[in-house]
Amino acid sequence: MSLKQRLTEPKILIAPGVFDALTAAIATEAGFEALYLSGAAIAYTKLGRPDIGLVSMNEVAETIALVRDRVATPLIVDADNGYGNALNVQRTMRVFERAGASAIQLEDQTMPKRCGHLADKSLISAAEMAGKIKAAVDARQSEETLVIARTDAVAVEGFEPALARARLYAESGADLLFVEAPRSNEQLANLTGSLGGVLPLMANMVEGGDTPMLTADELQALGFSLVIFPGGIVRAMARTAQDYYASLAQHGTNTPFGNRMFDFKSLNSLIGTPEMLAAGARYEGKEPN
Repeated sequence: MSLKQRLTEPKILIAPGVFDALTAAIATEAGFEALYLSGAAIAYTKLGRPDIGLVSMNEVAETIALVRDRVATPLIVDADNGYGNALNVQRTMRVFERAGASAIQLEDQTMPKRCGHLADKSLISAAEMAGKIKAAVDARQSEETLVIARTDAVAVEGFEPALARARLYAESGADLLFVEAPRSNEQLANLTGSLGGVLPLMANMVEGGDTPMLTADELQALGFSLVIFPGGIVRAMARTAQDYYASLAQHGTNTPFGNRMFDFKSLNSLIGTPEMLAAGARYEGKEPN
């Protein structure tokens, strides 16, 4: 089932954040129907830096291709602000779609952008963003490739202007709407009440961010169609890595940490090493051991 088809179903779609082929494979194995390739998560892991516009289009495109080579799960891709003007957006759409994106998310921030839950963001005009959305729609090869329009106006211009921007973006051809960082349960409810009949709506759950943390069921009850948990995996892995390195430094061995990690055979089983070696042997005309 395509992402577009799945979003017509009443049950909310949960898309966990991933940042590489390994996390994509593990999330797919857990049963998720879609994945969210987070620009922030790529910045955190590839660069060890914050989400402040440092990641390039090519770095994201390379990651899309590696993820798509590993899993077939529908992939929603954070395309930041399109890495430039409307013409840059068109190139981004073409490159990301060819690499395997099922949807691209575009935001109305200026360059350099920053995480939607950081302060001091700035926006391009609503008209310029509307043009970027039209450019993305014109550039896509398939109508199955979705355009998600995100506005960061809640923190910059206020809640009502954010709703007005979202309506304009819907008129410009977006397939989903994403109003970033509502500040309260009341704003979340008002958002779906105002925009729920316009297009499917996306919510973003960021641990420690500006938006209250709700469950997928609670968001579905409010009227959201899609929820992402973009950076949770990095926060979980970073905490584990911090504990792991502290343990190794203290003990000079991984033995005390052994119950919190895969051993060699278990990791190889997780990533499919036995199956790949067997496939290689068959292609070489050999009997697998």
